[in-house]
Amino acid sequence: SKYALPEGISNIYEEIFRLCKEKNIRLALAESCTGGMIAESITNYPGVSEFFEGSIVSYSNKWKKQFLNVSEDTLKKFGAVSQECALEMVKYLAESTGADACVSVTGIAGPGGETPDKPIGLVYIGICYRGKTSVHSFNFSGGRENIRKRTSATALTLLRHAIIFNK
Repeated sequence: SKYALPEGISNIYEEIFRLCKEKNIRLALAESCTGGMIAESITNYPGVSEFFEGSIVSYSNKWKKQFLNVSEDTLKKFGAVSQECALEMVKYLAESTGADACVSVTGIAGPGGETPDKPIGLVYIGICYRGKTSVHSFNFSGGRENIRKRTSATALTLLRHAIIFNK
């Protein structure tokens, strides 16, 4: 299947490493609920500095505004865990870094922090690949660590699809 990882590739982090190197893709991340986990997983591979720009780990609303240009209006109206916030994060990251591939994640990893309309495990992932932007929402189950791991792997799986199916 075209969705399956290529033979000899053991995980999504290794696959993103391979794709970025092969296609000369510069990568930038904006991580909230994953707290740098995506960057940490990618930087396990030697030679990653050839394409990886870095990650802005912005937990607070203050940092989302200051470093990712998320508007006060968005945060007040929709909150930090929203499609709108993930979109503003990834769009600004793409504009400000000039990276070919950008990923943003924001969500509620728990325990605590949920509201009636925003349960633990609610995550928004923004993808911007060569000017095409999308935001995806998920409701992951399990504990904090599981939610963070699933968010990290899913974000890069979405990025992989954007790279592979980019027309």
